[in-house]
Amino acid sequence: MSKIVLDTSVIINGLFTSQIEIGNIRNSEIIIPQSVIDELQSQASQKMEQGFLGLKEIKKLKDFSKNFGLEISIIGSHPTLEDIQLAGKGKIDAIIKDIAKKNQATLYTSDGVQHLVAQTEGISSVFLQPTIKEKDLEFLKFFDSETMSVHLKENLCPLAKKGKPGSFLLTKLSDKILANDYLDLISNQILDTTNNFEDSTLEISKNGAFVVQYKDYRIAITKPPFSESSEITIVHPIVKLSLDDYSISEELMERFKDRAEGIVISGPPGSGKSTLASGLANFYHSQGKIVKTFESPRDLQVDPGITQYSKLEGSFDNSADILLLVRPDYTIFDEVRRREDFQTFSDLRLTGVGMVGVVHANSPLDAIQRFIGKIELGIIPNVLDTVVFVKDGKISKVYDLELKVKVPTGMTESDLARPVIEIRNFENNALEHEIYTFGEENVIVPIGKSGQKVGIEKLAEEKIRDIFKRYDSKSEVEILSDTRVRVHVAKEAIPSIIGRGGSNINDIEKSLNIHIDVVEKDPSKVSSNDLAFSFSESKTSLVFTVGREYTSMYADIFVNNKYVTSSRIGKKGQIKIPKRSEMGKTVMELADSQDEIQIFLKDF
Repeated sequence: MSKIVLDTSVIINGLFTSQIEIGNIRNSEIIIPQSVIDELQSQASQKMEQGFLGLKEIKKLKDFSKNFGLEISIIGSHPTLEDIQLAGKGKIDAIIKDIAKKNQATLYTSDGVQHLVAQTEGISSVFLQPTIKEKDLEFLKFFDSETMSVHLKENLCPLAKKGKPGSFLLTKLSDKILANDYLDLISNQILDTTNNFEDSTLEISKNGAFVVQYKDYRIAITKPPFSESSEITIVHPIVKLSLDDYSISEELMERFKDRAEGIVISGPPGSGKSTLASGLANFYHSQGKIVKTFESPRDLQVDPGITQYSKLEGSFDNSADILLLVRPDYTIFDEVRRREDFQTFSDLRLTGVGMVGVVHANSPLDAIQRFIGKIELGIIPNVLDTVVFVKDGKISKVYDLELKVKVPTGMTESDLARPVIEIRNFENNALEHEIYTFGEENVIVPIGKSGQKVGIEKLAEEKIRDIFKRYDSKSEVEILSDTRVRVHVAKEAIPSIIGRGGSNINDIEKSLNIHIDVVEKDPSKVSSNDLAFSFSESKTSLVFTVGREYTSMYADIFVNNKYVTSSRIGKKGQIKIPKRSEMGKTVMELADSQDEIQIFLKDF
């Protein structure tokens, strides 16, 4: 009888069993080294999938060996502690080769290195290479052109998110309950792709968790003990956008092109942050810049000329050491989450590398807050100069950060001057928040749309508004300085305000002794202070949710154009009015539906 020695790889993937089933192997002695069984047992004890697969294959071999004239024998001693510690450096593989050589047997393996070394040492070796075709991958059957992600969980029906970022629906794909064996089949196929396809990599491998990047599919596989049952989540980007596909103003595009080198893209999960980051990466690459990425897993859809780096030896800090040697102009840092990630982002930016970071946050302010405490307050504007908030796949808001030495807004004594980080709305340059040290604490103070106004400034604004109300009852006044204001009015009111040859506006300017810029209001906005909100009821309160970005600001509530009350917006971006209060009773009496209610930010 011919003798065959099996190594761990060819047992786990089941290829040797397949050779027996198709009739290629008959009347042979199958030798399984004891070290192979011990290695598989160790993996199974750690709840590693390959350990269970290997032990099941050995049992399967023993069950049908007699039907094919096979003898199964286990040879060799148990590996020592030193052998186990050196397994990653080839010690167990060396033991297996020695057994094949000693018994004049043929070594069967699916490990390319093991096969090559065996041939070098004169050992007969057969290399069984796993082969799998893309069309045979089971998980691909769940996807179509509208599927963003597929969610497969043991004992549940398969689900998928269909649509686009910000507008998707969780859909049941079938009524079939998913069994653990079926999920194992899909998991094994996915893990096999890492050995069969150049564009498939195992990004993360932990006890009970795997992350595989197959082409543009990001696949997370979880099993006990990490999760209570088997689950496979596959995310697939269905949209690849360039910057031209976004509604980006000329000013913002110029900033991306010339000034912004410390960019943070923020937004909630699934909002389209990574899509925008990919667009920026491709934009910089098209501008003749050297662009690299930091990703784990590597799933950004970028041009071939952009190199995608993962963690080097488990750390982006190690990757940064290599990055500086290749001298990139821009680095896209996808998923800045851990404290060390923020530090690495900061260090690279301060060395002069243009950085674009992706941060999970519910508001642009939250993204800035995540840097506070991780890096020194004074260097935040040097690390972040532009914060872009993405919502529903669109750029919702952009912040500009700048460090100044000044008296914080609302304070009047000159000796209170200190370094202050101003956070301004990029589109209109309105100061919305300030960050500074108060006592021993770093505080973020909301300023409001036009900044806090002291009495004289407030009176001046009201007087100017009274003049322009004759032309547009909803005119808006923006004080730019002591001698200059900007007035926003409807388009049809502008000719009357300007007058023939500018005579009317000149008279107004002389009477007020200031320069006035008259601009058209954005026609898409009924009122710049009109807030979108969702309405709900608790047992005791009426709840209006406007968004966390308005936390600590004040708002007026109108019902059918009638003023009802003013209220401060709470930490969760909510206004709560007790049902038993006079205001609560008034709202319930006057409003038959949510459409009859309006909420406006207070203008101070």
